Amino acid sequence: MRLHVLLGALGLGVLSIAVLAKPAQACGGCFQPPAPTQSGDVITDEKMIFRVTPQATTLYDEIEYSGSPQSFGWVLPIRGQVTVGLSSDAMFQAFEQATATTIVAPYLAPCPSCGCANAGGAFGGSSGSSSGGASADAGAVNVISQQTVGPYDTVQLQSTDPNALNNWLTANGYVVPNGFQPTIAAYVAEGFDFLALKLAPGQGVSAMRPVRVTTPGAGLSLPLRMVAAGTGATVGVTLWVVADGRYEPSNMKSFTIDPATLVWDWSTNESNYATVRQAEEQSLGFAAWQIESSIQISPYQVEGPILGQSADTNYLPTGDADAGGDAGGQTADEVEQQDLMTMFPDGQSEVWVTRMRSDLAHAALANDLVVQASADQTQLSNTYQVQMSINAPSCPPTPPNCGECGGSGSGSVGSSSGGSPPFLFGGTGGSNSNSGGSGCAAAPEQGGQGSNGGIELVLAGIVAASILAKRGRHRK
Repeated sequence: MRLHVLLGALGLGVLSIAVLAKPAQACGGCFQPPAPTQSGDVITDEKMIFRVTPQATTLYDEIEYSGSPQSFGWVLPIRGQVTVGLSSDAMFQAFEQATATTIVAPYLAPCPSCGCANAGGAFGGSSGSSSGGASADAGAVNVISQQTVGPYDTVQLQSTDPNALNNWLTANGYVVPNGFQPTIAAYVAEGFDFLALKLAPGQGVSAMRPVRVTTPGAGLSLPLRMVAAGTGATVGVTLWVVADGRYEPSNMKSFTIDPATLVWDWSTNESNYATVRQAEEQSLGFAAWQIESSIQISPYQVEGPILGQSADTNYLPTGDADAGGDAGGQTADEVEQQDLMTMFPDGQSEVWVTRMRSDLAHAALANDLVVQASADQTQLSNTYQVQMSINAPSCPPTPPNCGECGGSGSGSVGSSSGGSPPFLFGGTGGSNSNSGGSGCAAAPEQGGQGSNGGIELVLAGIVAASILAKRGRHRK
């Protein structure tokens, strides 16, 4: 069974370690025991969100995991003590919808039809016990915090001895490949602590849910060194930076795609967007990031789809007590509220979201990615208007009974009959068809003009009022 899990931490790395002898797929830093595994058991794609405020930074990491719940385990390098809370796949889905790349086909002139006018579709987390922040003695592992967060047992560790850390992990059921000890040793030498997380005893597959990890202060580093543990020749990474401005890589190359370089193929109803991006990545050795877009959105664009569903659909309640015995239970609605308040803590009317994408070669994962505020603080649209095209459809011959049109003919309205834009679709390709009418086409009825328009407007108002009322409760 495949499970979608979000896992995040601030620091220079995310390390996922397989517990027992089960494989994991598409997880940040996916470690497996030395037993033979399927050829596809590697990270193929990662999605991450950085939420940056002056007070705190939260990293969400969406992964896809396959295996039994007993095999699930993570170790994450962190700076100091962090706060762990539950999140939801719905958070990533909402950001995907709000920032999806849209390709717009070029204008296609209408075919003549008897002179008739053609018109086309123109932070948070459960509280836990803490043993303080005392530094660890050499050769020892200091447990600085333990807590249960929903279905997960978590422990925060501190050590100046990588061998002692490896021994602790092994003794507690984590399997660390021999070849990855140097990476762990490097993080220890750099002063990092570690967060280890796995499912609590008795928790089944259905209990697995996303989590988020928040660290005080602002910091922006993507854990590429840990991601390297489970990748093949290349790994795709999509990163959203949610902050107060436009962001870009500071220690890796980046590029943008000029819509003027794109070509639309009318025979397939697709652009060459994916081809152009791959060619640019190849020319830069698959070690660069495309800045897909950097736009300002309303928090409602993310909160709306989440609050539009019952909290029980996307979130789980937490347990009644943490490891220290203090009450820490939360309902699903309270977990949802805390997650949204972590993402949007300031009551802002708009946030700036920079969306970046890269298909990174394994060699490019030798260093962590650091991002910074861009010198260019203009918005970069997620809508790409294509100007050039090939294989445009030919117009049919003039109808023999042209005089019968009389300027008020009827017929189907196709996207090729005029208007701008005739095509709109998300991503790098689409299946929209071009079906222009060959007869006299009348302009389509505009929404709200007829009786159905009024009904739709009333229904839309009811839905909007419901979402706003629920969101108001969450803001109290």
